Amino acid sequence: MRLLKVIGLSFVTMFATVALSETRLMMVEEHGCAWCERWNLEVGDVYSITEEGLAAPLWRHDINDEVPEGVTLSSAPHFTPTFILLVDGTEVNRIEGYPGEGFFWGLLGMMLADLPQPGGSIRAKN
Repeated sequence: MRLLKVIGLSFVTMFATVALSETRLMMVEEHGCAWCERWNLEVGDVYSITEEGLAAPLWRHDINDEVPEGVTLSSAPHFTPTFILLVDGTEVNRIEGYPGEGFFWGLLGMMLADLPQPGGSIRAKN
């Protein structure tokens, strides 16, 4: 799984710094969610120190709470965990469920690689 993590990093090496916009990864979770706990065990401890975590800091949100003011989602989350990539409070992509460590890093890497560059262009992929 660590090999897949390294491969996932290649998607994000092009944008270690976030430009003028604020990018965050909102993890919608729920107490007692087995898949949330699995994510916490496999990814949670290291997320904040990875390139992905630096590019999109984690923001935990309970599914039973109201959507925070200033956040615009394309639809209400129905599953936990749901990982919602926000740029300036607006959803740009999401992962519903936790597909395992390797798939999580790969999917997140692709989501981050698809973010627009300042000036409107899309980040180049390797």
